[in-house]
Formats: sequence, C-alpha cells, structure tokens
Amino acid sequence: MSAPKIGSKVKDFALPTNGEGSWSLKDAKGRKLVIYFYPKDMTGGCTQESQDFRDLHSAFRKAGVDIVGISRDSVKSHDKFVAKEKLPFPLLSDAEEKACKLFDVIQEKSLYGRKYLGIERSTFLLDGTGILRREWRKVKVPGHAEEVLEAAKSL
Repeated sequence: MSAPKIGSKVKDFALPTNGEGSWSLKDAKGRKLVIYFYPKDMTGGCTQESQDFRDLHSAFRKAGVDIVGISRDSVKSHDKFVAKEKLPFPLLSDAEEKACKLFDVIQEKSLYGRKYLGIERSTFLLDGTGILRREWRKVKVPGHAEEVLEAAKSL
C-alpha cells in the first residue's frame, strides 16, 4: 500500500483509543488534524514528543487543530501514558498496523546491529477536508511540535 500523497485525500480509518471507544478520521471532519506516529509509550523520545505536543495543545486548539498520537502499544499502555503525562489528546492503538500501513511508517530499523521493523517517527498534517497538506518523516523531536504548529497556522 502506498502512503497518501501531499494534496490527496486520506482514506478513513478507525482505531481503538485510550479510555473507551474508538476514533476515526471522520471524527475530525471540518478541523485541521495532526497525526503523529511514534514508536513506543514511556520511552525517552516518545515521551518528549508527546510532552511537546501537550505543552502546545492550547495553541493548536486556538489554530483549530486537533492532535492524535498513534503507536502499536495497547489501549491499556496508552491509558497509563496519558495519565502519567496528562496528555489532553487521544492516543490510538494500532496493534494491527492498519494506520501504520496506510501512512507507510513501518520501516526497517537497526538497534545494536539487530534489524527489525518498527514505526519511523512521522507526523502528518491534514486540512479540514481530510487532504494531506504536509508530512514529516524521520522526525527529530527537538523543535518538531513548534514546526508543526507553524505549518498548521499557515493552512
């Protein structure tokens, strides 16, 4: 499956979310949306990235932008992560890699010489009609949330 291209509509998807229930792309209809994919709850870079989006959450809301985070972690893990970090936005559990495959974020990675498939830290910005406007791949965390906010404000 090829990832959506800039300027194209993103196919609807639904995933379980922290708390109870599920979230689908159509839930964000009419609002700009940041979708950030991250490798794992409670790890250094992922915690910092989530904290950065949390700290700028009110600025994103003021700009009419919703935020969702996605990893392959379980809903139970997300519940703990959201509570610990006081995240004001939903985290979606993609254990079956539906959204990960849709956005083509599962990539070969290497750790201590061992190769494995994992989530490449990536962020996608959609306008209020579900059109992909910007994407960031191989994200470096410092300054990233601020960069995404500036891009969202310019939509």
